[in-house]
Amino acid sequence: MRQLWLYSIRAYLRLGLFFYFKKIEVKYADRIPKNEAVLFLGNHQNALLDALLIATKNGRFSYFLTRASVFNKPIVSAILKSLLMLPVYRIRDGWSNLTKNNSVFSKSSKLLSNKHAIVIFPEGSHNLKRTVRPLSKGFTRIIFETLEQYPNTKIHLIPVGLNFQNATQFADSTLINFGNIIEIDSGIITEKSKNVLELKAIIFEQLTQLTTHIPSENYETTLKVLEDLNVDFTKPEDVNRCIKSDFKTCIKVETVKPNLIKRLSKILLIISLFIPYIIWKKIAQPKITEIEFTSTFRFAIAISLVPIFILVVMLILSLVFQFQIALLYVIIVTILALLSVKL
Repeated sequence: MRQLWLYSIRAYLRLGLFFYFKKIEVKYADRIPKNEAVLFLGNHQNALLDALLIATKNGRFSYFLTRASVFNKPIVSAILKSLLMLPVYRIRDGWSNLTKNNSVFSKSSKLLSNKHAIVIFPEGSHNLKRTVRPLSKGFTRIIFETLEQYPNTKIHLIPVGLNFQNATQFADSTLINFGNIIEIDSGIITEKSKNVLELKAIIFEQLTQLTTHIPSENYETTLKVLEDLNVDFTKPEDVNRCIKSDFKTCIKVETVKPNLIKRLSKILLIISLFIPYIIWKKIAQPKITEIEFTSTFRFAIAISLVPIFILVVMLILSLVFQFQIALLYVIIVTILALLSVKL
């Protein structure tokens, strides 16, 4: 039953992401081993969508180390845990709670020893800045504890670069960039302090190549130039090359205005889904305190309230008119959604 649940949820999320993003590009997913211990290490810009993109595009069912604050409500906690999410406590959750991480790290080590996959965002928090921030040492703790307790384990580290053209925009485009595999075994346990620093440096360096990395010096100025050039942030190699060349290799991309069909489709789609749209605009969006959660909450409404609303309208149309009219409504909404998102 658990596998059926996970397969069903993954299929539903894939469908939702297909209708949410204009384009989802995945690179080098074929590198990912299917039956080995894997630790995915991604940059973290777009809150829960980062996790969902990795979960639906890496070809494996993965466990996620997730900040403990989202597990506060019992029902939410049960759902998240059924989706292979494990709570991790931070200082802001209270010093007394930090000891609870010991059991989470022990479980993570056990999972890796059994050749499961785990996803960690080693920056420690999300941030829309287009730069790779300093990495915390939590992921190295899991690695070393695993190899100390289960010395026969081989862990495959895979950095993941998540790239968004405009993370708060609908419909956005994204690139999931899987990096080179770093295979490590118990031999790394010797000279622990030195190897911890080396591992962090290696992962950091790969992440700066897999996603746009604007150095902190003159960050705002650099970002403004890139945005004025309208660069494609889903092509991080080109953007990073542009930055390193002091913008000499940059190619200005002309902004393409939405065509009439796209604009009209979007208006008609809003009319067709007016209640979920009003809930988003008037209730959900004004309550968002961190801009990084904008896409997460919008997507949550898209995959929950929108299908419910469509089903209710279908039922009403079927009772008042006939099933064919209800089916026509669904077809029209689907076409409008595709035109609004994909054009």
